Amino acid sequence: MTAGPAAQPIRPRQPYAVVRTEWEAARSAYLARVRPLADDRTRRAGRGEKHPVHDFLFEYYSFRPAHLLRWTPGADVLLVGATRADTAWNEFVPADGGLVLPAAAFPAQRVEYLRWATDYLAAVAGREPSFACLGLHEWAMVYRDPNVRHPYVPLRLSRAETDAVVEGQPLRCTHYDAFRFFTAEAVPRNRVALTRVATSEHDQPGCIHVTMDLYRFAYKVAPFCPSDVVADAFELAAAARAIDMRASPYDLTGFGYAPIRVETKDGREEYVEYQRDLAARAAPVRERVRAVYARLLAAVTPG
Repeated sequence: MTAGPAAQPIRPRQPYAVVRTEWEAARSAYLARVRPLADDRTRRAGRGEKHPVHDFLFEYYSFRPAHLLRWTPGADVLLVGATRADTAWNEFVPADGGLVLPAAAFPAQRVEYLRWATDYLAAVAGREPSFACLGLHEWAMVYRDPNVRHPYVPLRLSRAETDAVVEGQPLRCTHYDAFRFFTAEAVPRNRVALTRVATSEHDQPGCIHVTMDLYRFAYKVAPFCPSDVVADAFELAAAARAIDMRASPYDLTGFGYAPIRVETKDGREEYVEYQRDLAARAAPVRERVRAVYARLLAAVTPG
C-alpha cells in the first residue's frame, strides 16, 4: 500500500479588508436568513406561547435571539470604516481605519475545547453514516411514562399503541444527548448503553441530532465563527428539527406539520430518505465549521 501525501498544516489566515458596502450587504443577507425565526421566538416568548419545533432551537441550544442577530465576519477580517456602533461584539478592536477580530484573541482557556472539537468533527466526518435508528428516540422519551416532554401537544396514537411501537422495533440510538432523555423503561432497550465520555466514539453523520448539533459548534465560538456559517448551521438545525418532530409520536398537524408515520413500513422508508438528505446537506456545513475551528487552533497554538 502506498502512503498518501502528508496532510499540510493549516496556517493562520492573514487579515484581509472588506469595504463597507460589501460587509453591510453581507450583514443584511445574514439577518434576512435568521431574523424570521429569531423574531418569532421573541414574540411568542412575550405571549407565553410554545412551539414544539422552533422552541428547541432557542431552549436546547443556548444562543439567544439577541445573540443570533449579531452579525460577525469571523476572525481576521478588517471591516473598513466600521465603528463601535456597527457591532455588538466587544471583541472587535480598532485597526487600519476599521474594526477587526484577531483570531489570536481567542480565549486561551478554551484552547483545549478547540482541540477536542476539531478532533470530534473530523472523527464524525470520517465515519460511515448509519440510518438505522428510524427516528424512535422521541418515542423512547415517552415510553411507559405519563410525563411527556411536550404536554401541550397530543400524541398521535394511544399510550398503548405508542408503547407497542417501541416494543416492536429495536432501539439503535447512537447519540448520547438523545439517549439521556429516554425513559427509565426505554434505556435498557437501546442497543448500546451510551455515556457522555464515549460521545466521540458513537456519533456519526447519519444521526439527525449530530446534524442539528453543528449549530452548537458554530455559535460556541462566536464571534470568531463567520455568521454565514452560523446561518448555514442554524437553517440545517431547523430543517432537521422539523423532520425529528414530524417522525415523533406527537400530533403536530395543529402547527402545520404532517406526520412521518415511522410506525409503518412506508413511514420508516420516508424517514430514512429525509435522514439521508440531511446527512448530505450536513457534510459541507460540517467541513466549514471544522475549518473555522482548525484555523482558530492554528492561530492560538505556538509554532
